[in-house]
Amino acid sequence: MDKSPPPPPYFFQYSLKTHLKSSNSLSRSIIIALGLSLAAGLPVWALWIQGFLGPLQQAFVVLPADPGFILVTPQLRLASFLILSTAVGAGLLVARAGARPSFPYLGAGFLILSLISLLVSRFLGIDILFVPMACAGMSAVFVVQAHHLWRLDLALTAQMNSIATKTAQASETASKQRLMSGLKLLDTVLDVSDAVVFVRDENYHLVPAARLQSATSGPLTTSRNSTWREGVSFSQRAMDSGQLILREANDHDSTPLVALPLRHEDRLLGALLIRLRENFSEVDRPLLLAVAAQIARNLQREETLNGSMRRGPFTYLSAGAAQQRLESSYMLSGLLTEERFGAQGLSESSDGLAVAYLDGTLAHVNSQLLGAAQVTEVEALKLDVFGLLDCFRCDMFDEPAIAVRRVLQTGDAYERELHFSDRSQTLGLRISLRTDLLKARGGVREPLCLAISVRDLTQRKEYEQLKSDMVSLMSHELRTPLTSINGFAELLAADEAVPEHLKEFVTIINNEAQRLSRMINTFLAVTHLERKDKQEVLKIPLKLNDVVRDIVATLQTTARKKRIRLVEQPADRIPPVAADRSLITQVVKNLVNNAITYSPERTTVTVSTALEAEAVRVCVEDRGYGIPPESVDRVWEKFYRVEREGHDKDEESTGLGLSFVREVVEQHGGNVTVESEPGRGSKFSFTLPRL
Repeated sequence: MDKSPPPPPYFFQYSLKTHLKSSNSLSRSIIIALGLSLAAGLPVWALWIQGFLGPLQQAFVVLPADPGFILVTPQLRLASFLILSTAVGAGLLVARAGARPSFPYLGAGFLILSLISLLVSRFLGIDILFVPMACAGMSAVFVVQAHHLWRLDLALTAQMNSIATKTAQASETASKQRLMSGLKLLDTVLDVSDAVVFVRDENYHLVPAARLQSATSGPLTTSRNSTWREGVSFSQRAMDSGQLILREANDHDSTPLVALPLRHEDRLLGALLIRLRENFSEVDRPLLLAVAAQIARNLQREETLNGSMRRGPFTYLSAGAAQQRLESSYMLSGLLTEERFGAQGLSESSDGLAVAYLDGTLAHVNSQLLGAAQVTEVEALKLDVFGLLDCFRCDMFDEPAIAVRRVLQTGDAYERELHFSDRSQTLGLRISLRTDLLKARGGVREPLCLAISVRDLTQRKEYEQLKSDMVSLMSHELRTPLTSINGFAELLAADEAVPEHLKEFVTIINNEAQRLSRMINTFLAVTHLERKDKQEVLKIPLKLNDVVRDIVATLQTTARKKRIRLVEQPADRIPPVAADRSLITQVVKNLVNNAITYSPERTTVTVSTALEAEAVRVCVEDRGYGIPPESVDRVWEKFYRVEREGHDKDEESTGLGLSFVREVVEQHGGNVTVESEPGRGSKFSFTLPRL
C-alpha cells in the first residue's frame, strides 16, 4: 500500500511567500541603487558640461611636445554614457557587495583608469574623461552608501521603538512599584528611618522619585526645610564623588546618613539617600550596592520609556534621536542583566534543569542536572544537547536523537522513567519544546528552545513500594483475623447459652468488625484503581440501562426495610459505553446505597439515565437530608464524612465510597457532579463517553 511521506516539522517548512518576498526585496534594492547612482552622476555630468572640472581634468592628461597638438575629447553622447555608466557601475557594486568589500576593486579600477588616461593622452592625444568618470563613481558610492546607512538607521530606530513600546506595555504601572519594592527590601535589612530615590529634573535639580518613611518620620518636606536641604546636598555630594559616602552619628549630627549614586552603564541617573537609626555596618555594603544597581536599572528603564521616541525619515540626522537610541541600548543592557538572574535562579531548583537552543547548543545547565548526568562543569562545556542526553542512556532511553526528533516534530513533551540499577537510582526525564506565547504563525506559536528536566524519583519509588507492601499487608494479614472475629461473633450471637446482656456486646463486636471489613475492602479497591493504568481496565460495550436495572432489583429489599421507594427511570435508546462492568456496577451501587442510607422513611430514590451529546449520564436523586454548602466540594475526598446540623458524623460510613466513584468514573474518561440543598435532598450523577 502506497503511503505518502509524513509532512515535515511545522517550524522547518520553507515558505514560497517568504522566497518571493525576498526576491522582490532584492529587485527593489537594485532598482533603488540604479536610481541613486544615476542621480549622483547627473550633477557631475552637469559640472563637466559647464567646464567646472577642467582645471582638475588637466592634472590627469599629458600633452605631446608638439605645440600645435590638439587634445581630442569624446563626443557628448559617448562622454555622457561613460560618466553615467561609471556612476551606475560603482553604485551597483557597493549596493550588492557592500562598501568595504568594494573599496579594493574600486580603488584598483580608478588607479588603472588614471594610468590609462595618462598614457592615452600622451601617445594618442585623447582625453578619456577620467576626472568626471571618477567623480561620478565616487559620488555614486557616497550616495548609495549613505542611503544604505539611512535605511539601517530607520530599521534600528523602528526596532528600538518596538522594544520600548512592548516594554512600556508590560511596565506601565510597575516602575513606581519597583522603586518602592527596592526600598522596602532595604528596610528589611537596614534600620531605615527614611529612604529617598532622587532623580534630576529638567533644570538638573534633584527631586524625589520614590520615598519610604517609617511611621515616626514626618511628611515629605520642601526645600525650605533645612533637614531636607541637607539630604539633597548630601546626595549631590555622592553624585559628584561617584561613590558611596557616609555620615555617622556624633554629637553634632544625631542621624546617620548614607548616600550613593545610582549609575547604570557608566551613566549617572540619580542618587539614593538613606537615614538610619543606627550607624551603617560595612557588612551591609554589598547588599546596598546591589539594590542600588537594580534601582538604577529601573530608573533607566523608566527614563527610556517616558522619553518620546523620534520617528521619521530624518532621524539619521537628529542628535536627539541618536540619544534616544543610546538610551534604549542602556535599557536593553539592563534587561539582559536581569535575564541572567533567571538562569541563576534555576540553580536553586531541586530538579535538574537545562535549556538548549534550537541549534543544539546548551544555554544553561544547573548543578543538579550535572550531578544526575555525572559530569563536571568543565566536561559540560564540551557537550551539546545530544551529548548531555547520552549521559542518561539506559534500556528505556537508548536513542536520545529519536526522542528529540519526536519533540521537535510534534511539539509534545517526551517523558520517561529511567532506572539505573548500577547506582540504584530512578530518574524522571522530561524533554519539552518551549514556544513564544506572543508570536504565532498560522495559529502555531514560534518555537524558542528545548527544556530538559530531570527529577530524582528514587525516594518516591521506595515510598510507593512501601505503600504497596502496606496494601498487601492489609489485604492478606488483616482480613484473616477479621474473618475469625466476624465468624465467632455470629456464633456467639446465635448461641442460646449466652446471656442477653452479653449478646448486645457481641452484636456490637460483629457490626464493628463488619464495618472495618467494608472499610478495608473499599480502601483496597480505591488504592488498586489508583495504581492501575488506564489500559488495564477491561472495557467492553456496556448498556447502563441494564446496570441500573440490576442494581435497582438487587437493592429493592434494602430500600423496603427502610420504607423507601426505589424507582428506575430509564431513557429510550441509550447507546452503550466502553466500561468495566464490575467497576461501573459498584459505582452505581455505591450511589444508590448512599441515597437509601441518608434518606428518611417514606421518601423516594430515583435512578435515571439520559443521553447528553456525546455522553451518557446516570443520575441518583433522593429527598434526603442534603449536604451543607461547605461540604459539597469535599464529599469526593477520601475519608471525608458529612457532618449534618444536629447530627454527629455517620460512624457507619467509611468515607471512601464516593472517592471510589470518582476514581472509577475519571478512569473511564467521565466526570462526576453533585447538586444538593440541605433538607430537600441531593442529586449525584456521572457521565461516561458513549460509543
